[in-house]
Amino acid sequence: MEVRNCKGCGRLFNYIGGGPKLCQSCQKELEEKFQKVKEYLRTNPNAPLGVVAEECEVSEKQIKQWIREERLQISDDSPIGIDCEECGIQIKSGRWCAACAAKVKNNLAKGIDKPKPVEKKKPTRDKDRMRFLDK
Repeated sequence: MEVRNCKGCGRLFNYIGGGPKLCQSCQKELEEKFQKVKEYLRTNPNAPLGVVAEECEVSEKQIKQWIREERLQISDDSPIGIDCEECGIQIKSGRWCAACAAKVKNNLAKGIDKPKPVEKKKPTRDKDRMRFLDK
């Protein structure tokens, strides 16, 4: 455990690691904002990103982060979307489009050494051995 400054309010807190560098009160506030955005999108599925951010008092960057983390579900007809990290086309959630995700999956699969089948040894035969002649 280490002591850090909260990125939201600047107060010191015990940082356990692995999560956002926010104190518990800022994490709770951020979660409340998430629920507000989620509910707003449920009632207004076709609202543009700027309007959602303004109405819910959340930055567009934070909303995009929630979409990238797949915490928010965006409908297909919604104007809200984010860019694929690989090719840049518009997607509704995650980091990559379907084509780029398949490429990443294939590249990872190629990088892993697959076990090779064990070759059976042929039995040695007497005729293949070296012979010595006694004089």
